Amino acid sequence: MKISLGADHAGYKCKEKIIDYLLKRGIEVIDRGTNGLKSVDYPDYIHLVANDVEQCRADLGIVSCGSGNGAAMTANKHPLVRAALAWTPELAILARAHNDSNVLSIPARFVSEDGWLDIVAAYLDARFQGGRHQRRVAKIPLG
Repeated sequence: MKISLGADHAGYKCKEKIIDYLLKRGIEVIDRGTNGLKSVDYPDYIHLVANDVEQCRADLGIVSCGSGNGAAMTANKHPLVRAALAWTPELAILARAHNDSNVLSIPARFVSEDGWLDIVAAYLDARFQGGRHQRRVAKIPLG
């Protein structure tokens, strides 16, 4: 599995901690930045992650900003991306199981450091259930 990650300054520490976790799980990562705490514009990094997912350079994406909202909104501008904001493991599971999410957005300022990893673990371990959920996902327009 290969995962693309991107964050702004508010999500930088979250991204770095998640990268370490993913590497320990044997998952290949693409780090799209940012690479520090200096204020930057989240769309510059989130678009790179969404492009990786759309163009099948990555199986999944994980993005983070202060609230997670801007990152999710940006990623969802890409037709083949289904980005979901999750601040609990349960929401991360439902994002994959019911919505076939391929990009996870984490609100770095509203979740503890341990919480970041719990959310990622839950997201990665969940699987799309299909069935009635497939019918609903199919009704989400592309672009």
